[in-house]
Amino acid sequence: MGRSRRTIPEELLLLALDPATGTTAQPQSLDLGLAGAQLVELALAGRIAPDGDRIAVVMPRPTGDPTLDSALELLRRRGSPVRAVHWIGGPRLGLRQTYLTHLERCGMVHAVAGQMCGVLPTTRYQATETAISREIRARLDSAIRTGVPPDPRTAALAALAHAVGLGKHLYPGNEGRSSRSRLRDLIRHDPMGGLVAHAVMDVQNGVAAQPRRAPATNGAGGGAPGVSGRQPAARATAEPAGVGLQTAHRGAMARVGAR
Repeated sequence: MGRSRRTIPEELLLLALDPATGTTAQPQSLDLGLAGAQLVELALAGRIAPDGDRIAVVMPRPTGDPTLDSALELLRRRGSPVRAVHWIGGPRLGLRQTYLTHLERCGMVHAVAGQMCGVLPTTRYQATETAISREIRARLDSAIRTGVPPDPRTAALAALAHAVGLGKHLYPGNEGRSSRSRLRDLIRHDPMGGLVAHAVMDVQNGVAAQPRRAPATNGAGGGAPGVSGRQPAARATAEPAGVGLQTAHRGAMARVGAR
C-alpha cells in the first residue's frame, strides 16, 4: 500500500484527537471503530470483501502495513468468513495505543508526558502535522456542506465517525445539529463502510451476541442491499450522538429478522 496515503484507522484517530486536551474523544467506542476501520481499509485494498453480514478474505497477500497485515492474518486464520460484529466485538486490547504509537513514529503526533494529581503518569498526544488534520476535517465538511456524494474513503470515514459518536466532538452544540444529521446520512454512500459502521453500533448495543438471518441479496451485490435497506429508519433518528443514538439503527436492523 505504501505510505503516500493515510489509512482510514489513522484518519479516524486524528479526527478523534482533541487538540485542547491531547486525549481522544469517545475512547471506548473508538477502539471498536478502529477495528472496523481496518476492515474497510483492507476491503479498499482488495484483501477482503463482504459476504452478506460476514467478511471473507479474498487475497491474503500482505499490504505492507504491519498493523493491517496483522488483522488480515487473523482473518485468514479463521478459515471461513466471520461476522463483522463478531470481529469488531472481539478483544482489541491496545489497538488505540498501537495507532497512537504508529502516528508518533510517522511524525504526525508527539507524546507529552505528564502527571495526574501530581502522582500518576499520563501521556497526551498533540498533532504535529496540523495541516493533515485540517485536510481530513475539510473533506468531511465539504461532503456535509455540498451534499455531493463523497469518494469511498471519505464516505467510510464519515460512517465510522458517526458510528463511534464523534458527531458531537466534530460538530458540537445546537448549531452543529444539522451537520451531525448529515454526517449520519453519509453512511449510505459506501456499502462496506455502512456494513462496518452498523456492526460497530450493534456491538455497542450488545446486538453482537444475537444471531440474525442474512439480509436478502440481489445478484452479486453481497451485503450492500442489506446495508442500504436499513437507511430510511437510520435517517429518521433525531440525534446521532453517543451510544444511546444507536437505538434507531438497532431497531431498523431488527426488521431484517432474526437469523
